[in-house]
Amino acid sequence: MGDVLAGNHAVWEFDSDSVLIRFARGMRTPRLWHALGERRMPLEALSEVTTAAVSTGRRESIVLRAVPRAGADPLAEAAAGQLREVLDPYRLVLPADRGPEAEAFAEAIRERLGPDAGRPADRFLVGAPQPPLLLKAYDARVAFDGATVTFHWSRTGATGTKWKAGDQRCALAAVTDVEWTAPGRPGGGHLRLRLRDTPGDPRPDHDLTTAVFGVGSGAVHDSLPFAAALLGALKRARSTSEVLEA
Repeated sequence: MGDVLAGNHAVWEFDSDSVLIRFARGMRTPRLWHALGERRMPLEALSEVTTAAVSTGRRESIVLRAVPRAGADPLAEAAAGQLREVLDPYRLVLPADRGPEAEAFAEAIRERLGPDAGRPADRFLVGAPQPPLLLKAYDARVAFDGATVTFHWSRTGATGTKWKAGDQRCALAAVTDVEWTAPGRPGGGHLRLRLRDTPGDPRPDHDLTTAVFGVGSGAVHDSLPFAAALLGALKRARSTSEVLEA
């Protein structure tokens, strides 16, 4: 058991080689955090830990934030900076009078960060979230079985282009990247698979390896963990292939 710091809707536990973040259950906890349950951040996956004083109306708070190294965390890579601050799972908010406690916690972690903290990671160092078996989007249901991603088009939501083409099955071996655009962004959110030697249609509602989000579908707490799980599986598959070819 290491040092423990409890803040708004989460508890951080610092051990010898990692920080375990456990998210509280409750109505005020972001639904993304509910979906994640917890995140274990190995120290080798962190680039820095910061503390900052913030003011929200009449309340003063201190914010502790762990920053993953580029390329170390599939969740952060899938989000690509699109998450609103309040949804950031690596951000802990505490009352301002606990500033010294938060700074001591942060400093203890900083002292154990290695020489590679400022460099991009060459592999994922944080585990991918466990995905739901099925993601419901506006124009499709997207299924992932560990090896294949299947797009089942919706008769009412999909464009004629997608409906006429029929359901699509994409082997993970053919995928080069996963692109997640948050719901509510200009132009709408979507989940897109980039395929090798296939440019695809830049219009999400016409691209045969893209699921479009809509009201009541593709919410962040459903779609982001799904995208991160796909990225994690893709990276593992590449690593295995490279080992076999070596």
